[in-house]
Amino acid sequence: MTTNSTWQTLQTFGKNPLTLNELFAKDGSRGRKFTAKSCDIYMDFSKQAINDDILQNLLNLAKEFDLSNKINDLLTGKKVNDTENREALHTALRTPKGENLLVGGVNVNEQVHDSLAKAEILVGRIRQKIWRGYTGKAITDVVNIGVGGSDLGPLMATTALDEWADTDIRVHFVSNMDGTQLDGLLKILNPQTTLFIISSKSFGTIDTLSNAKTALSWLLSSHNNKETILRRHFIGISTKADKMSEWGIHADNQLLLWDWVGGRFSMWSVIGLAIAIKIGMANFYELLAGANAMDRHFATAKFEQNLPVLLGLLGVWNSTFLNINAHTVLPYDGRLSFFPNYLTQLEMESNGKSVTRDGKTVDYATCPVLWGDIGSNAQHAFYQLLHQGTQRVSCDFITPIYRYNDKQKYNQYLAEQHKLSLSNCLAQSQVLAFGNHALPSELVQKDDKFSHFKQYRGNQPSTTLLLTDLSPKTLGSLIALYEHKVYVMSVIWQINPFDQWGVEVGKVMANRVYDELQVIDLTEKFDSSTNELLSVIKGGKK
Repeated sequence: MTTNSTWQTLQTFGKNPLTLNELFAKDGSRGRKFTAKSCDIYMDFSKQAINDDILQNLLNLAKEFDLSNKINDLLTGKKVNDTENREALHTALRTPKGENLLVGGVNVNEQVHDSLAKAEILVGRIRQKIWRGYTGKAITDVVNIGVGGSDLGPLMATTALDEWADTDIRVHFVSNMDGTQLDGLLKILNPQTTLFIISSKSFGTIDTLSNAKTALSWLLSSHNNKETILRRHFIGISTKADKMSEWGIHADNQLLLWDWVGGRFSMWSVIGLAIAIKIGMANFYELLAGANAMDRHFATAKFEQNLPVLLGLLGVWNSTFLNINAHTVLPYDGRLSFFPNYLTQLEMESNGKSVTRDGKTVDYATCPVLWGDIGSNAQHAFYQLLHQGTQRVSCDFITPIYRYNDKQKYNQYLAEQHKLSLSNCLAQSQVLAFGNHALPSELVQKDDKFSHFKQYRGNQPSTTLLLTDLSPKTLGSLIALYEHKVYVMSVIWQINPFDQWGVEVGKVMANRVYDELQVIDLTEKFDSSTNELLSVIKGGKK
């Protein structure tokens, strides 16, 4: 791959990096030129360290790596997850009803909408207070038990779309295996009116099943008829109907998904049941419609104006050719508080790879370390490093243009707060890009005895994404934009973004250590550090 002539040209460009101050000084139209728009998302990437030649070479690289056909393979059900020999059809989960997508002679679209139809029935029963607990009282609280994609996606979306909720049913999320979240909830919930959703693709994830077992025990301490408890207080979502039945989930309360749904791409499926309970099926379908709109844009737009293609190519440019190995996502909207966490899994679990699809070790940087926070909070936390640290970090700024537009009296003050948020978003990207050059002269005091401490070097590259507003539809488009960005990067890096062997190995080892903790005597079958730690733990137990 690194012998590709365009790749080598980009490597040469990367060895002589451009500065943003120079780029903007040379081209006054830059702020208009390096932009793209679709699906109510306006993307400004003018503050990335590229020029026309670099962008053209990145676009050429995409063509030379056959990105157009690779996009078609993804969207039409080819086995793009080659190490596991299956499709990655999360885009099919948001395809409108009636559109045919045949995979192996099966109309996947029919399967998807049959599954959604069953979910819609369950959602209606819960939201309309028809679903009753073991005493006949209506459900007031729903607890989603999952981990990874079965938790992060629904948690992120329900938080982002909280103002679209039109029910008094409270939705909670439990993921970590140490029981902290669940313990806190069980102290305040009423077992008579609490419904648990067990979300696990394999229905074998120890984190999820340990929480589920505790939840069942809690319910049985209030009512000892296990069959009634399981029938009225548990819904299961998995690819494994047999395992759900074995655990005790009634067939009527089982929702099925498919092996071709990757966990971190699964919120569009019935894994999103908690989202639908919170905001209603109509709004859930709007979420799907927004994602589908981005899918269509991804499939049809020219690369020069294709948001996921551009975002992905910029990611490759920064990480692989400029050796910027840290990336932060900064939403200036409190509703998107969990969005950086969601992207952490999406990007690092997908593209945190060092072996190509043909099994060769890569000799270039792939996925950067990704983190983030609400921008206004991050300003008082890690922006110090962004402005004056020694690390180069690429940034994504995300903010809606419009908010608080209804006519409630106090909203005039909230509208002002939104303007403050917008102002900070734009100001921070300026200073990160241009450093001291962005500051008005009165703020640059050269004779100040502290002037050495007030230097801002700038040249931190960033992209700004302006959403028209934050609605179910625009959120769907935003999430799909990042999903496809990940895929674009994987094509250029020639890695498979859909497996996660690094996740699996830790689970296997954890089971071996767990078995060791069940016995009294130390067998010393691990390394000396682990053996010693086990000895201390067992000694403490004694």
